[in-house]
Amino acid sequence: MKVPKAGGIPTTKASVLRWLKHEGDSIRPGDPVVELETDKVSYELESPTEGTLLKIIAEENTQVPVGGPLCQIGQPGDSVSSKE
Repeated sequence: MKVPKAGGIPTTKASVLRWLKHEGDSIRPGDPVVELETDKVSYELESPTEGTLLKIIAEENTQVPVGGPLCQIGQPGDSVSSKE
């Protein structure tokens, strides 16, 4: 999952407020995974896919640029890549 471009809001980064899921948790499409905050708004980012949260890349209280990686979602047993 990556930081999305917020519709209609000119922003270049988002802050990770808190993770709502943890590594190893099962995730379904639409499940809230992480709470993000921009200059204007805070919101819960929902999963676009089904799988398992394999790795949290962006820790809480860090800023991530739009398009930057937040976490990896895959299937149990998938290998975690070092890039994203």
